[in-house]
Amino acid sequence: MIEVHDVWYSYDEVVALRGVSLKIQPGEVVAIMGENGAGKTTLIKHFNGLLKPDKGYVKVFGVDTRNASVAELSRRVGLVFQNPDHQLFAETVEDEVAFALKNFGFPKEVIERRVKWALKLLDLWELRDQSPFALSGGERKRVAIASILSYDPDVIVFDEPTVGQDYAQKERLAQLIKLLRSQLKTIIVVTHDVEFVAENFPRVVLMSEGRVIADGNTRRILTSPELLKKARLTPPQITQVAWELSDFSVPRDLMWVSEARDAILRVLGVRGR
Repeated sequence: MIEVHDVWYSYDEVVALRGVSLKIQPGEVVAIMGENGAGKTTLIKHFNGLLKPDKGYVKVFGVDTRNASVAELSRRVGLVFQNPDHQLFAETVEDEVAFALKNFGFPKEVIERRVKWALKLLDLWELRDQSPFALSGGERKRVAIASILSYDPDVIVFDEPTVGQDYAQKERLAQLIKLLRSQLKTIIVVTHDVEFVAENFPRVVLMSEGRVIADGNTRRILTSPELLKKARLTPPQITQVAWELSDFSVPRDLMWVSEARDAILRVLGVRGR
């Protein structure tokens, strides 16, 4: 479990987090959303000890992050950075994905098996002998994800994973999240992609100006004009359509295509009688 209690954090004189408190239970799938500068990335860097609170505390599986090293915490909390170039350094894709496994002391046969699994899962096997820096932005992002998945942490944190990914790769990422969820992994994603969240996440933590302004059911949050305006986010497209059609008895809290289809067909059926 991750427990954040009244956490404050500043970069010099800029206050990035203002009394943030939340709990994330094992096996949860959570999206953290908000405008640029809301404090999202600063918050997730506290989960593996890259940042330590100025005030308050963060506990990861009962361990106070102020009393643990990044290496200790990273074994249980894997963080995939928004910019993969901040994470990549090895000469080949295969070496990159194997690095953490070697660093954590896994046996050679386990390393080989886990690297092959992660590369095939992320559609990178054919690129294993190439330099990560010769790849496209989307491919580098997938290498960074594979390097975390390979050592099997309990918690996997993604910072803007859909940036630079086309539709097919977003679908692959959605399936990956479902797979990890079935393995009872805790998944935390920072993203602006409201469509991706609407389709794949049951819980949203909404941030603005370093504070949590809403935390709970995705439908309640992503279909609330007041909350979205405060966080400077646009609603999902289906929700926008529902708002436009609300005068025709279409519910305003729709998020999925299937819901919009059924609602519109009901309206047409009433009119046809």
